[in-house]
Amino acid sequence: MSPDAPTVLTEREWRAREEAHVARMRTWTVPHQARRSRGEKHPVWDFLFTYYSLPPSQLERWQPGAGTVVTGPGARTFLARTGYVETAIPGAADDDADTAAVTVDPAALTAKRARMARHVLALLEATASRTARLSCFGLHEWAMVYRDAPDQVRHSQLPLRLGSAGTDEVVDRMDIRCTHYDAFRFFTEPARPLNTLQPTRNSQRDLEQPGCLHVGMDIYKWAYKLGPLTPSELLADCFELAADIRELDMRASPYDLSSLGYDPVRIETAAGRAEYARRQAAFTRRAAPLRERLITLYRGLLASAEVGPESH
Repeated sequence: MSPDAPTVLTEREWRAREEAHVARMRTWTVPHQARRSRGEKHPVWDFLFTYYSLPPSQLERWQPGAGTVVTGPGARTFLARTGYVETAIPGAADDDADTAAVTVDPAALTAKRARMARHVLALLEATASRTARLSCFGLHEWAMVYRDAPDQVRHSQLPLRLGSAGTDEVVDRMDIRCTHYDAFRFFTEPARPLNTLQPTRNSQRDLEQPGCLHVGMDIYKWAYKLGPLTPSELLADCFELAADIRELDMRASPYDLSSLGYDPVRIETAAGRAEYARRQAAFTRRAAPLRERLITLYRGLLASAEVGPESH
């Protein structure tokens, strides 16, 4: 799948990577699965496994990614998964011919997945080309409960820090500047006209900007959408970014998370807004190289499949 010479990993090398990845992701998946078995909800972390649809078992599973060959007797275990084929070891001597070598099947980039990849690549490139806006202050979460009935609040198990009236007052006196359609679509009906923009799915490519917390979290989605073509190290970096952003997203929300051990970022105050903007800027800087790694991956896959990006 890569125009460059593939990376070849010995069994010792890829098993070490596999072990490290599994341990890294189980920090998140094991507590989530334990809570789920007890029927417990977590308003911060469930989002990473419900809104984002990659199952925990797949998040834990290490994959070498496109352009990498795994070798050794254990390499054939990958053949039990979808999207892998045996291959020759580049530069191997004749006496190594019986050594197992497995890589991602070039056919894993199906025509349907290639269409998705062209769309995502255009979105990632457009986002990367823009200057970050750091003045939204997380008001999307407030707009999702604005003038809502108490029993309709999304996280009804949590109290609102300022109560319903106080929450509505914050929304009324501050400008809502949400650029992200997948946040805007959850606004209450009374909140939608208050937004300075009216994002739609069709305008997503024109509006996405790198300062948006949800755009930063979505890097994880664009990583797992490629399935076995994405190396797990990149997937894990994107997941952990999404997790850290999610914490800020909820700490800056109108909900009282003190029972879960989270201090609020009080965006209703000048000091809180300044703190939010500083953290938002830090996440923007952290997301940028991950977005570039994804852009490089998407470009390479499309180029090697000779289904290059459509003009945009």
